[in-house]
Amino acid sequence: MKQIIECVPNFSEGRDRSVIDQIVKAIASVEGIKVLDVDPGEATNRTVVTFVGSPDAVLEAAFQGVRCAGEVIDMRKHHGAHPRSGACDVLPLVPVSGITLEECATLARGLAKRIYDELGVPCYCYEAAAFKPERKNLAVCRAGEYEALPEKISDPERRPDFGPGEYNDTVARCGAVNVGARNFLVAVNYNLNSTSTRRAMAIAFDVREKGRKKREGGSLTGKVLKDADGNDIWEPGTLKGCKAIGWYIDEYGIAQVSMNITDINATPLHVAYEEVSRAAAARGLRVTGAEIVGLVPKSVLMDAGRFYLERQQRSLGISDDEIMKIAVKSMSLDDLKPFDPHEKVIEYLMEDPAEQAEKERLVRMDLKAFADETASESPAPGGGSISAYMGALGAALGTMVANLSSHKRGWDDRWKEFSDWAVKGQAVMKELVGLVDEDTAAFDRIMAAFGMPKGSEEEKAVRAQAIEDATLYASQVPLRTMKASFKVFELARAMAAEGNPNSVSDAGVGALAARSAVLGACLNVKINAVGLKDKAKAAELIAEAESLAAKAVQEEKGILDIVNGKIDG
Repeated sequence: MKQIIECVPNFSEGRDRSVIDQIVKAIASVEGIKVLDVDPGEATNRTVVTFVGSPDAVLEAAFQGVRCAGEVIDMRKHHGAHPRSGACDVLPLVPVSGITLEECATLARGLAKRIYDELGVPCYCYEAAAFKPERKNLAVCRAGEYEALPEKISDPERRPDFGPGEYNDTVARCGAVNVGARNFLVAVNYNLNSTSTRRAMAIAFDVREKGRKKREGGSLTGKVLKDADGNDIWEPGTLKGCKAIGWYIDEYGIAQVSMNITDINATPLHVAYEEVSRAAAARGLRVTGAEIVGLVPKSVLMDAGRFYLERQQRSLGISDDEIMKIAVKSMSLDDLKPFDPHEKVIEYLMEDPAEQAEKERLVRMDLKAFADETASESPAPGGGSISAYMGALGAALGTMVANLSSHKRGWDDRWKEFSDWAVKGQAVMKELVGLVDEDTAAFDRIMAAFGMPKGSEEEKAVRAQAIEDATLYASQVPLRTMKASFKVFELARAMAAEGNPNSVSDAGVGALAARSAVLGACLNVKINAVGLKDKAKAAELIAEAESLAAKAVQEEKGILDIVNGKIDG
């Protein structure tokens, strides 16, 4: 899974657009960064920037944002309604996909150290990145705000985690940055079939982690109970990591429970939806749908879709688009207005349409166009891409049998067994579909290397190395196709032996396609590998390919024996 981090820095300028634009430009100048949102606030004199990218790109962009903020914002002149301690006030790293909160915390600490080492700007580390337990709370790090920094820096207990021993001109101008790592926050509103704010608040109190104040007799109007120190006693709600209130929305004419899920690992969106629905039903109300505010990681909707499929005892081995559609319909995310995952899911927003179209040029074609392209004078797509596609079709057939078996009448107790096979088949199919275009790209890379200049000895050497590297890559890609296609045999064998008997021939065709894919890709390994100057490496690749090809022939025979045995009775 691709590693993606979100960063949501808050800068202490919300009025001067030229200053804001300079900071955003510094962030966006880093390759691989996509700025998703810029939200300035005049009263708070504060701007929240949201951007995403790979860990390395995000760290560099965050650093450049802090550097630029220190140059264009003078904290000695700053006033605003929001608490703040620096030109860049908070700098949280948020895991989106392929990376853990703990890894983000380590990166945040390294970023804080770099900011002080290279810019001289002091840093506190908060939430998951905190060095001290009390500093997990941002309010502790920011206590006293910018004005308290001279006193805090001279106090060993309150000085920054990375900072100078005394107050200086850099601190006076830039203040201090609070660098942290936190889980992704999902903002969601639950729509109620009611106009009552009071009922919505009651549901919010039922479910939010903080809960409500405990009252005498367990009533909602009795006297608030106190502990021995005179503090109010609170009854916690049912959902961990959730904050919620109830309100009325004029635009829609309904009451909503508005929630921030601050820990989607402890409380996934679908769990929160089900619990709010339960709490609403207990009070005679119904949740008619939900409204996601802002953006979400793809995993939030995929996990929800899988949850509802499992509840229906339906196979999970379907496409991502179908799983997401189940999530949208199950939680009625389109209750108030259309819901388009490509406008709400971070990973989709990060995609460059033109770049993605070029990367998937072949697999986006219809069947006739793909066949016509293959038949044309162009040498690519050729046997390597066709082999990958045959393997993908073999995996697709095995997955189809698994899905049909999962939903077969009378086999309800076996739905998960076949669902698991379908999930495996989907993964193999995706891998092989990706290799269709990658094989053609590998060939194009060889052609590009041969087209490099060769006027000088230095150019000849560079060209020769490029050709060798491209040839090695072009040998490795079909070998990956062989390995991926070989995985189809396990699926095809299981479906031939255990799957829906009415589809046993489909399992057999899947095995035939897989065998052709393995043998076809083997030819491509061999024809490319013989062009390598590194003959030892060439021999190694060819030997591995020929071994897999021989095993594929045996696998195909065994599966066809099962298929023919069932067909012949």
